[in-house]
Amino acid sequence: MQKQRLMVRTALVTMAFIATSCAVNQAAGETVGESVESYDGLLDALRGNGSTVESVGPVSQPFFVPEGRVISVDGYEVQVFEFSIEQNARSAAASISPDGSSVGTTIISWVETPHFYKSGKLIVLYVGDEAAVVDALEVVLGAQIAGGRSRGRSPY
Repeated sequence: MQKQRLMVRTALVTMAFIATSCAVNQAAGETVGESVESYDGLLDALRGNGSTVESVGPVSQPFFVPEGRVISVDGYEVQVFEFSIEQNARSAAASISPDGSSVGTTIISWVETPHFYKSGKLIVLYVGDEAAVVDALEVVLGAQIAGGRSRGRSPY
């Protein structure tokens, strides 16, 4: 009986700790991945975390159906693809190989390391090795779903 009480007490303390940690992260301006649902939400979240963000223009990729938009995050180009519904984004994300070297039947030779993220109806692609950009994207979108290794988190 005493052992059960101890287990219940430990579980309650653990849940309280997790809830407090989440509240502290949100109070510090950090967004939990999967909470960014749209292009505008992404820009707001990145700006809210201190990044300089500008819209650059459209982009087309043969492996994604919607036309994307290029944004500049602290001077580095990031491609954002907003799908009409989340299921379409989920299907497209599932077609990306773990290392990002192919999407569906398209094999890609990147000039730098690809980093793919998915959140809500968005798939975000950053091709580069700037740690600050990877970190900024991971804070608002969560761990990468494919591509180069994430900073401190495993996408697999």
